[in-house]
Amino acid sequence: MKLADKHEKILQASIKVFARKGFYNARISEIAQEADVADGTIYLYFNNKYDILITIFEEEIGKIIARVKQELAPIEDPAEKLYKFALMHLYLVEENQDLAEIIQVELRQNSKFIKEYRNKKFAEYLNIISQIVRQGQDMGVFRKDVMPGIFKRAFFGALDEMSRFWVLASKKKYPVTIAARQISDFFLQGISSQGTMPT
Repeated sequence: MKLADKHEKILQASIKVFARKGFYNARISEIAQEADVADGTIYLYFNNKYDILITIFEEEIGKIIARVKQELAPIEDPAEKLYKFALMHLYLVEENQDLAEIIQVELRQNSKFIKEYRNKKFAEYLNIISQIVRQGQDMGVFRKDVMPGIFKRAFFGALDEMSRFWVLASKKKYPVTIAARQISDFFLQGISSQGTMPT
């Protein structure tokens, strides 16, 4: 097995174990067992459990950023782009429930991550939203007084809360398409240069 393949195998095993056991309760030996490697093999690739957690976040967010940018690239309408971003974000939560649980629950309980980690990948993800807003402003369809930096955090916050609700709830109440459409519409109506968006 190639080194890159083993690296990825360990990461995917860690996602399953962290989601099932929780980061603090998970043991390296359990990750090794899930990945079907010797315990010592883990330390050839990672310094410790925290190093695995950070790598999961950076690499998986990197994949998501690439996928979202690829899907948004052919869309010219910034309003449709914003809806597509919301739709993809919520679909990715649904498709990757173990990863979503780690991001929504485990990372936020980790004080070291919150205090020490400088999250460039997350900033890059949020900047996709602000770029859409700037594009809409340049085209005259979004209000010029809207601050992209504030908007991106508010918009992501709404999507993030819906994601958290789905991760923690025993049963999802709202279809992804409806949730994405309503959340994007709420915000689009607020930033439209016309005051309201057409239905």
